[in-house]
Amino acid sequence: MRRIAITNQKGGVAKTTTTVNLGACLAERGKKVLLIDLDPQANLTSWLGFGAASEGKSVYDVFVGDTRLDEVLKDSKTHKLWVAPSVVELAGAERLLLTETGRDTVLKKKLAEMKEEFDYVFFDCPPSLGIITINALTAAREVFIPVETKILALNGLVTLTHTIQRVKERINPSLEITGIIACMYDGRTNLSREVLEKLRAHFGDRVFKTAIRENVRLAECPISELPIHLYAPGSPGAKDYENLADEVIESEKTHGNARKR
Repeated sequence: MRRIAITNQKGGVAKTTTTVNLGACLAERGKKVLLIDLDPQANLTSWLGFGAASEGKSVYDVFVGDTRLDEVLKDSKTHKLWVAPSVVELAGAERLLLTETGRDTVLKKKLAEMKEEFDYVFFDCPPSLGIITINALTAAREVFIPVETKILALNGLVTLTHTIQRVKERINPSLEITGIIACMYDGRTNLSREVLEKLRAHFGDRVFKTAIRENVRLAECPISELPIHLYAPGSPGAKDYENLADEVIESEKTHGNARKR
């Protein structure tokens, strides 16, 4: 099971877009995938048709109660794709966890108790580096960082990589940044090309070959409650996430086998 945190403390960089569409494309390729919505805005939850978890339990109950992760899972409209939904109350979980012993490892422990087995578990992190994000980094073995290929997009990456390194040193020695995803890419502009070149110069082959192009259909598809490959098959956004899924599957040879335990 590959456990991957998708994170960037900067908002609007396509974290949720990437989590939903990459996860769905992997499921389409026969992988069993779980998406865990850790953002109190619950955009992933709403996108996949669960109305911000208005009914039943959510990841909030997992963090602050005795609820097992298995108990909150919902089967999405996409075959082999499950969701652990979020609610706005999750924003208060950080305050409640502040005084708790082992507050950084709650999610890791709940994940270990889960009976259901998956090929991929993705954590859609909030745009912050608080306790919830630290829980995701502690439970994960890999980190994918979506980066907007726009001005100032590289700002904050140093802080994020330092945080990941601290979690690796203090809590989770298995944690590695294994993927940088260039998003909102417009190859017609010098800026997008320059940002992508800088990413590749700094992170090398950890930057995926596939860049997610700026695409109107990607912006529209959350309204449909469908991932892009079902909402607009054949669109640039669908093709890009399908290609990214193929790259991620190919990387199983490098990262997947080492992370099965």
